[in-house]
Amino acid sequence: MYDVIIIGGGTSGFSAAMYTGRLNLKTLVLAESVGGTLAIAGSVENWPGIKKIDGFELAMQVKEHAMEYGCELIEERVEKVEKTAKGFAAITSKGKYEGKTVIVATGTKIKKLGVPGEDKFANKGVHYCALCDGAFYKNKLIGVVGGSDSAAKEALVLAEFGSKVFIIYRKENIRAEPVNLERVMKNPKIEIIKNTNVLEINGDNVMTSVVLDKEYNGSKTMKLDGLFIEIGHIPLSEIVKGIGVKTDEKGEIIINRKAETNVPGVFAAGDVVDTHFKQAITGAGEAVLAAYAAYQYISNSSL
Repeated sequence: MYDVIIIGGGTSGFSAAMYTGRLNLKTLVLAESVGGTLAIAGSVENWPGIKKIDGFELAMQVKEHAMEYGCELIEERVEKVEKTAKGFAAITSKGKYEGKTVIVATGTKIKKLGVPGEDKFANKGVHYCALCDGAFYKNKLIGVVGGSDSAAKEALVLAEFGSKVFIIYRKENIRAEPVNLERVMKNPKIEIIKNTNVLEINGDNVMTSVVLDKEYNGSKTMKLDGLFIEIGHIPLSEIVKGIGVKTDEKGEIIINRKAETNVPGVFAAGDVVDTHFKQAITGAGEAVLAAYAAYQYISNSSL
């Protein structure tokens, strides 16, 4: 029986584990993989006290810091969480792990564009991570679908490799942080195509072009060697819906300022929750609140 089961191996999960360990709570981290979104973020320039660091390096530092406090890590995917007489059970394909409390830090999964050709050309021109796959497109024509800060950062990474990068966005103005927007606007390799949607992805063995819903340079067919999709993420909250944890219309877990859910003993933090501003540092802060709330819950109950 663990005091706390933390589900998720990203920055939020291990930030929670660092604090539950410091609070002498017997802690298990269950994670399908270690690192989370931060591990593929590229350069991180907004972590307090560190002006610039690689995302994977920072994610590993947070993990190692947590492990110093004696938490246990098992790399298995949690399929569901159940209530038990003494708390909760996290069920994986390999076993069942029981804990007095649960902290959900599962993050999100990539949202797909949902157009013809997307699945056919996955990893054959269609990608979801510039840092992972951008190097395959040296001196090539690359498109980025999306208008968020993440899309802007993807474009900046891809501009280091491609001959030209097009940001294709369905609205008028991209929503990047000012520093990243300025970098995009000043980069001669990046062009923004506004008020435009990708309708189809075409090619033979590999992707060669996309079909747009409005003309670009006189044609709705646009030649591209690669297309990187950055249109948001889907919260991985399904595993706790069965025990009554409430989510909003997006599927994000609803928490209060103490990172508590509506189910006593269940807490949540990071990209899976309903906070409107999602960053590694805010997820870490929520995770610390969740850890302390779990500590108080155990201390004030008869568990």
